[in-house]
Amino acid sequence: MDKNKVFQEVDYHLMKDVKPSEYLTKLLNEDKLDEYPFNMLRDLEKTEQEPKHHPEGNVWNHTMLVVDNAAKSKDKSSDGRAFMWGALLHDIGKARTTKVRKGKITAYDHDKVGEELAYEFFKSFNEPEAFVNKVAKLVRWHMQTFFVAKSMSFAEPEKMKSETSISEIALLSLCDRLGRKPMSKDKEKEERESIDIFLRKMEKI
Repeated sequence: MDKNKVFQEVDYHLMKDVKPSEYLTKLLNEDKLDEYPFNMLRDLEKTEQEPKHHPEGNVWNHTMLVVDNAAKSKDKSSDGRAFMWGALLHDIGKARTTKVRKGKITAYDHDKVGEELAYEFFKSFNEPEAFVNKVAKLVRWHMQTFFVAKSMSFAEPEKMKSETSISEIALLSLCDRLGRKPMSKDKEKEERESIDIFLRKMEKI
């Protein structure tokens, strides 16, 4: 199967499936993600995460949970296709940024590296620049809900607002935050409240 065919089929299943993870995992298991640029996704299976924050395991497992969450929420998006690709690629930067620091697994700047990789990924396909840019910016800014809500030094609300849709970032980030297993009801409530704090703060900017 050539890469354009794979791309078309992934695109179809992202938009049509209730659980796109099932098809994506089938591709992974059949070694159909080995060719560039899909190997960027395949490498997520080999990229571990800190168990405290991600009990579901590696980045691939997490991404599949996020993609399935996004499939349930894409009707709330202003651009469902860009939203679904943003969900699939949101942590693509972790394969290159994950390191063990002081006994903990970290992936600092995976959002920034992920933006660059998203642009690189789409160079292999004939997609409109506006679409590619929208996806790349979702990847770039998906961590900002956490940074802004917690008033962290990494927060860049003004720049984010100039480059992407705040409501789309909030929707993607919620899918991301809930893409963990197991998750208690209290933890889910905490994550939803954090997104609400982010939105309230952004309304003032």
